[in-house]
Amino acid sequence: MVLESIDVEGFLTNLAKLAAGRFSSPDTEVLAAVTLLRPRTKATVASSSEHAQKLDEVQYAFDDGPCLRAAREERTYTVADFRTETRFGKYPEAIADHGILSAIGVPIPLDGDANSGLNLYAPDAGHFTAEDIAEAELLARQASKSLRMAVRIAKATETSQHLKAAMNSRTVIDVAAGIIMAQNRCSHDTALTILKAASSGRNVKLNAVASTVVQSLGQEIPNTHFDG
Repeated sequence: MVLESIDVEGFLTNLAKLAAGRFSSPDTEVLAAVTLLRPRTKATVASSSEHAQKLDEVQYAFDDGPCLRAAREERTYTVADFRTETRFGKYPEAIADHGILSAIGVPIPLDGDANSGLNLYAPDAGHFTAEDIAEAELLARQASKSLRMAVRIAKATETSQHLKAAMNSRTVIDVAAGIIMAQNRCSHDTALTILKAASSGRNVKLNAVASTVVQSLGQEIPNTHFDG
């Protein structure tokens, strides 16, 4: 799933859909969502459906529920029947009004100051068996490892893309500086000063000014050979 997902959000969406399908039965559709907690913020970053995301928002409104507690305390919370549930303040009554009677909140441990949780919702009471709970915990542990790797891959990809962009930009600037050096018989530092002065005077980015200089001679914008 990590390799097939183009970004972290895609990975988590696939995870939510996988979990929803795994714990659904022919007669009961389970909904799944992934909550991400950061200092002073909480949000659903992926869900198996729009309905699942709306169910997560019920927890956020009360700032309590099995998934939020699971993420915060890094332990699993299971609700067999919200109609008789006495934890979570007034949240059980509210979620039962949305047609949800049982749920599991499983932590997905992350690095740093972020916490995450997998939330599974079912419309019938007692839907999740002990085996389901154990499997959900196993899935969350595996997802934790994969998610950490996905975050690292995303950061590495982003860094590589930024580096390539910087290298391409630098190549254009160096070529433009060379043109100015030839035209004015000046040093490289002086050519860069001329480019920067034009950039500042026109309130245009240095790379755009350099591109204009290169194109003024009918030349194509060069690409760096940096491969990352």
